[in-house]
Amino acid sequence: MKMQPLMEPSRNRPALYSHEIATPVGPMLAVSSEDALYLLDFFTRRNLDAELANLRRNAEIISGRTSVSRGLERELADYFAGRSATFETPLKISGSDFQRSVWTQLRTIAAGDTWSYADLANAVGQPTAARAVAGANAANQFAIVVPCHRVIASSGALGGYAGGVQRKQWLLEHERRHWRGADRLL
Repeated sequence: MKMQPLMEPSRNRPALYSHEIATPVGPMLAVSSEDALYLLDFFTRRNLDAELANLRRNAEIISGRTSVSRGLERELADYFAGRSATFETPLKISGSDFQRSVWTQLRTIAAGDTWSYADLANAVGQPTAARAVAGANAANQFAIVVPCHRVIASSGALGGYAGGVQRKQWLLEHERRHWRGADRLL
């Protein structure tokens, strides 16, 4: 995906700023304002173009960094160095009430730990909604920060991951090396 050239935002629409963040598991695209992160995902994600088109309905996306994205880069550097799995970056979350409840619960899963889709469905008070939980995971627009990679199948299989199953496995192994809860990982 090509980055748009740096240009001034239109006076009629707010601007969001995008830039690439290099990580050990591949480049990620961050889209933010000065107030919040709107998107963090891998360039190879299948639905990235649709996510960007959705954001473009309400704002122009231009190349550039914000204080939010610079803070995110520091947090990601700490994460990949094994120093911290805590993300304080403010998020601009949009989704259904159900999706929001799933994403809120995802942020309670400790680094180095995993839950099954059934565990997550129980945690949101919808014990028969494991498939819906998987759908909410797939709609997550904040890879790593909202850690949907920490959800696996009840059988212990990794299941899907919009960023790719190999990335999911790498992230889980990374977390197992650096943070507690490794007994539940593959």
